[in-house]
Formats: sequence, C-alpha cells, structure tokens
Amino acid sequence: MSTLVVRAFELADREVVINVWQRCGLVVPWNDPERDIARKMRHGREFFLVGCHEEDVIATVMGGYEGHRGWINYLAVDPDYQRRGYAEKIIKELELRLVAAGCPKVNLQVRATNSAVVAFYEKIGYVQDANISFGKRLIADQID
Repeated sequence: MSTLVVRAFELADREVVINVWQRCGLVVPWNDPERDIARKMRHGREFFLVGCHEEDVIATVMGGYEGHRGWINYLAVDPDYQRRGYAEKIIKELELRLVAAGCPKVNLQVRATNSAVVAFYEKIGYVQDANISFGKRLIADQID
C-alpha cells in the first residue's frame, strides 16, 4: 500500500475535491459542493482535510467542531483507491485534530440504507447512538 499524506485543504484543490465527491456519489441536487466549500472556508477550515497519493488528491473529509461536538461530513475516497485503508487514515487524522482542539466526541450521519458505509464506521470503532436526527431548513432557497 502506498502512503497517504493527509494535509489541510487548499483552494487549489477545489475542482479535484468536487470530482472525488462526484465520483463517490456525494453530490446530489440539494448539496451544492461549491457553496459547501465556500462556507467551510469561513468556518473551521482547519478541519477540512485531503489525502494525497503521490501528488494526487484522492481522499477528503470535512470535519467541524463548535465547542461541544465534532462532526464528520464529506468523507470520500476516489473509487480507484478504495479498500486500501485511506478512509480510515484520513478519519484518524481528523480525530487527532479534533482531540487537540478539545473535542470530546464526534458525530456523523449515514443514510440507514448505506450498509457498506455503516459497516465501515462500525469497523473503525463508531457506534450507533440512540438519537433521532432532526433538521430545519434555515435558508429556503439553499437546499443543502
């Protein structure tokens, strides 16, 4: 297995990151990746990481921490590089950065129908919380 180098996202990575998200099926009509990246650049950008194989960005994770809980979004590994341990490596780096910021717990959401992703998170130590996820649209024309 080649080494994955994890580093902070840079604006020059934007197009390739969006391409990885598209290849992984994370871009859907209600998620505008350009807008999500622009928001992230204004809030907690230190938790937006990319994983590089040689010179190519092939993995991403967008984390967050607001002082109470951390969050994981946009975990993706280019399909040509999946099943090599890269997703676990980039998650572990995010976890280290969250712990260094004082974050006591990290949360994430997975669609219940995505059994492969559920199994991945369980394999690396995540457990299902006995919570119900709620959401409320605050900006009606921005369906993310």
